[in-house]
Parts: sequence; C-alpha cells; structure tokens
Amino acid sequence: MFAQQTEQALEYTAIQAELNDFSGAIAKFIAQGGKGCNVTVPFKEQAFKIADQVSERAQLAQAVNTFVFNDDGTIIADNTDGAGLVEDLKANKAPLTGTVLLIGAGGAARGVIKPLLDSGVSSLVICNRTHEKAIELANHFAPYGKVEALAIEQLDNMVFDLVINSTSASLTDELPPVPASIFSTKTFAYDMVYKNQLTSFCQWALKNNCLKAVDGLGMLVGQAAVAFELWRGVMPETINVLAQLRNGSE
Repeated sequence: MFAQQTEQALEYTAIQAELNDFSGAIAKFIAQGGKGCNVTVPFKEQAFKIADQVSERAQLAQAVNTFVFNDDGTIIADNTDGAGLVEDLKANKAPLTGTVLLIGAGGAARGVIKPLLDSGVSSLVICNRTHEKAIELANHFAPYGKVEALAIEQLDNMVFDLVINSTSASLTDELPPVPASIFSTKTFAYDMVYKNQLTSFCQWALKNNCLKAVDGLGMLVGQAAVAFELWRGVMPETINVLAQLRNGSE
C-alpha cells in the first residue's frame, strides 16, 4: 500500500525463518537480491548481533526490526518500533505524561523504552515473568529517565495511567501474568499484538473497566512507514492505510 501510494516498484512478502537459522535465512534472502526486510519476534535480538552497522536507537535497544542491505553485502540495522508506538499512542490520545507499566522484557520492550521515556512519561515500571530480565532493562535505561523493575507480586494494588503489553501472549489468546488491579477507569491499555478481533489483553483490560484499549495495528503501520522511508527515501502517509487495514481491506 505504501509502494502504491508513493509510486514505488516494490515486492514485499513474508519469509518464515527457522528458529535455529535466522542468519542463514537472511544470507539466502540477500543472495536472492533482497534489498531490505523487517524482523519480527523472536528474532529481534538475533538481528542485532548479525548487523554490520547499527543505528543509535537500535544500539540502545540491542534489538533490531529493520534491515537495509547494501550492494557490498553489509547489513544496516535500525529499530523503528519505538517511533511507531509513540506516534500511535499520540494519535489515540494516550496519557504520555503519566505513570506507565510495560509488561515484558524482550526485544519488543527494549525497542520502545527510550522513546517512551523521551515522550515525557513521569515514570516507567517494567514487569516480566523473569524478574532478572526486567532488572537488567531498568538498569540499562536508567540514565534516560525514571525507570524501575518490579516483580509481579509487587504490582498488587498499584494502578497505572498507561499499561503496555509487549509480550506475545495475545497471539495464543493468553494473558500476561499480572494482576487486574493495574487497571482503573483512568487507565489506557495498549497491546502491541494485533488480530482480526479484539486481542485477549484488550478484552481483559476492558472487562476490568479501563478507559480505553487499543491493539498494535497502528504501531505496526507507524513503524513500517519509518522502515519504508529507510528503504525508499520517501515517507508514506499512514492514516488512510491504517483505516483500510482496520476495515479489513488489504
């Protein structure tokens, strides 16, 4: 849709990489003439390790979602997730100056912490099933804002202005292991996952009286637009594309 809009000749398709051979899949794609690609879970941290040139935001996140392949075979890596998330949160009038709970500590979380802190949130709490990973992330990003790691049991009776689920739980209709008490009638809930119907996380948040629940389709479109600009040198318009996707017209 971006290519049509900007009159670019581009073929974009999905490649399923083997879990134990991500680098092999990338090498094969480059050999076939690939010019760039997006990288999704669970490969974002592996992508960081095989890149030759890494942008500052990807370096900080230690996770990559966009590759650009140079003619000499070198790989440029970037992370557009945070830019896509913050723009979608702004578009949905999310409370970006309040308290934020980020659920998860994988590559998806790594890519959005600095942009969230830069957007003006008053504090950011990271919670993860493996608490040590949350502590590691909080320490890593501590120089950039007020960020801390809390164990799941420490969330009892805590309420947040913005709750972001960066785990992939909704892909299998599961829920992250956090208490429902994190939601209030003032809470904006955001699930980075998107599906054809309301995700399990969004349903759960609404059931617990959150103010609004939004899935990650807008983030997908936003980060894709930034990636498209890296590949083609032109920034596409996203509002109409998102509207068409929401309406099921691809």
